[in-house]
Amino acid sequence: MQGKRGIWLKILLEQADLVPIAIQEGFNFHHAEPGYVMLTYWLPNEPCLLPASPSHQIGIGGFVMNHKREVLVVKEKCPCSCSGVWKLPTGYINKSEEIFSGAVREVKEETGIDTIFLEMVAFRHAHLVAFEQSDLLFVCMLKPLTFEITVDEKEIQAAKWMPLDEFVSQPFYKEDHMSRKVIDICISKYDNRYNGFIAHQMTSKLDRKLSYLYYNEPEKI
Repeated sequence: MQGKRGIWLKILLEQADLVPIAIQEGFNFHHAEPGYVMLTYWLPNEPCLLPASPSHQIGIGGFVMNHKREVLVVKEKCPCSCSGVWKLPTGYINKSEEIFSGAVREVKEETGIDTIFLEMVAFRHAHLVAFEQSDLLFVCMLKPLTFEITVDEKEIQAAKWMPLDEFVSQPFYKEDHMSRKVIDICISKYDNRYNGFIAHQMTSKLDRKLSYLYYNEPEKI
């Protein structure tokens, strides 16, 4: 009667007994967060135009190499496809966290090494991963500020500075072409033979908020 086509119904945790009633009335689940569940109802008898729920998780990988050409590597504690392999520190960014600061944080949490962000060098887009969602992994080049490792034993099994040749000679990287390509790109960046993306803070007129645009500054002629 009011000309509305889509209805958003936010049910708080303490109102959870209302969820079955809403479902019976035609609402569908959209997404859930700590403290509430969101349901929607598209009224017209036509394809729904409401936006879908968030479908991606964002991960980061940090490539850190010291002046001895030793790479900061970790060995995961949990069983996975790369179990037992010395690999780059990786993790997921927190809610409302920037990609570059998430990379610095993850490296610090896992290894105790302080770093600064240099560039984003590559990213991978995969689908139907955890919870059948899509996954974005951003690889960031970081510069070490400290060198003494302190392992987070709750999250990883071990961490160390490993000579580059020893790192890439692991059988895993001879078989995993994507991971090896990432390492090659990072080495090229370290040797100033590759330019990645730097984070530039600016305001968008669309939302009038400060945010970061990652791009490679074109050479000035």
